[in-house]
Amino acid sequence: MDHPMQGLGRVLILLGVVLVAIGALVSWGPRLPWLGRLPGDILVKRDGFTCYAPLATSLLISLLLSLLMWFWNRMR
Repeated sequence: MDHPMQGLGRVLILLGVVLVAIGALVSWGPRLPWLGRLPGDILVKRDGFTCYAPLATSLLISLLLSLLMWFWNRMR
């Protein structure tokens, strides 16, 4: 029989992993010059106007998070 707090423990572990990942991205982000400049990221510069749409970067991050969630669900 599962302990009632086991679910809360898993949520706290996941939250900790997410916070570590965000902290690593913020700390090491400037050292990853390709992040945000992948082929498929759209940058439009006009006089007094800049529009940036990081499509490829968003897809890559989404893929990594989906894999992380898939592994997490496989462990349960």
